[in-house]
Amino acid sequence: MDKGYQVIARRWRPQQFDELVGQDHIVRTLSNAIETNRIAHAYLFVGPRGTGKTSSARLFAKCLNAEGGPSIAPDNESEISKAIMSGACMDVIEIDGASNNSVDQVRDLRDDCQYAPTQCTYKIYIIDEVHMLSTAAFNALLKTLEEPPPHVKFIFATTESHKVLPTIVSRCQRFEFRPIADDVIVAKLQTIAEAEGIQVEHAALASIARLANGGMRDSQSILDQMISFCGDSINEQDVLDVYGLISSERIHQLAKALGALDYPAIISAVDEFANEGRDLYRILHDLQAYLRSVLLDAIEHQGQTDQLGAAHSNESIMRMLDALQCGEASVQKGLSEKVNFEVVLLKAAEESRARAIDSVIKQLATAGASIPEKKKVAVQAVDTRPLVLPDPQLGSSGTAAEAGVTDSVAASDDAALAAAKTPELPAAATSTDSVDRPAELADAIRAESANDSSELLTAEGAEDRLSPAIKDSLRERFNGRISGVRKLDAKDRIF
Repeated sequence: MDKGYQVIARRWRPQQFDELVGQDHIVRTLSNAIETNRIAHAYLFVGPRGTGKTSSARLFAKCLNAEGGPSIAPDNESEISKAIMSGACMDVIEIDGASNNSVDQVRDLRDDCQYAPTQCTYKIYIIDEVHMLSTAAFNALLKTLEEPPPHVKFIFATTESHKVLPTIVSRCQRFEFRPIADDVIVAKLQTIAEAEGIQVEHAALASIARLANGGMRDSQSILDQMISFCGDSINEQDVLDVYGLISSERIHQLAKALGALDYPAIISAVDEFANEGRDLYRILHDLQAYLRSVLLDAIEHQGQTDQLGAAHSNESIMRMLDALQCGEASVQKGLSEKVNFEVVLLKAAEESRARAIDSVIKQLATAGASIPEKKKVAVQAVDTRPLVLPDPQLGSSGTAAEAGVTDSVAASDDAALAAAKTPELPAAATSTDSVDRPAELADAIRAESANDSSELLTAEGAEDRLSPAIKDSLRERFNGRISGVRKLDAKDRIF
């Protein structure tokens, strides 16, 4: 009797651990456990669909029940191995958690596990989608799971580990199954295609791997469908047409239009996608994946990249990605997929040119620091207030008279009070409260001029004839203004 056609995903299920691709950490851990005889009583396999959880559970059960004892390389042709891989072994029980989730069914399991295995070394229970068990069913399983009989092993598999009770997780060894990389999927599909006698373009395999989202079973199912559609020869355009995708080149062109704010090109591209019946949500997903690669390139090149045609910083690319992510729900579930897709793309283009205020301030501060600072010109103020001097008739302790000073005294040593042969006394202040300078100062200056009218009047000649009281008053009044360098003390000359 003809058994009928068996799909690629079933025919190419791994028969040994070395055939399991993309989960090297799982294979290594389980193999070491078998070799060192450190086999736990319960395991929890967690990961996305199609990554090898159920296949790994069967392989592990096959290794534990191998003839002659647990082995990492059991004989594929033995009756027990064939029965386990086909699901016909009485001692390896596979249970669907979605349809066997009641307390009564878990009680039956608890009673059955007390009996010894009939054919194999261990009685192994594989519960798929274990997160579908009810809370009561989980609680009924706790005691048996914590202290099972020596011949019983439990292997749980789930895609939603957060729904499994923590009390169950704590009694198991947890293994994380990762999404399989695209290049690993492409290599496996190439091997399958060669064995099946199918000619497949590498670009077509890359598109299939992109559709699979890290699931090997999904990629094999897609390949099986493409063989039915195309026959013995598959090219990239066939895959794109069947699944509503667009090529990588068109994704790159769309991304460049976003980066260049080319609104007509964006609208035209969306019209083409809609008219061709492309999956706009899938295009949005592929566009985000490409922009992520652009962002990584910008990070590697000190925050700048030109992969979008114009120069873009990592900040602008992150804003574009954020706008695309915010629009996912509206594109997937909105009333008008095309309109929502256009709006999301236009917003992403606008966000590529937006700047955060803190980055603008930082850039301005950096630019300002590079400008050379101009030399500051110190300007000394000239004090034109009336000068208060002690009255020579009253002595240093008497009351002071006020005199106005309107001339400016230069700080240079070579030009101090040597501008004319016949010096003029400072003009009297116009204030009604001020009086003429003291007679002692006037007499000293006239006496110096009378000695030699042809000799320039110097500051030294005038200062020597001043009384100590007048000198102290002048120092106190003009301290720091005549010299412009430091304060005067009793040892310094005044003029």
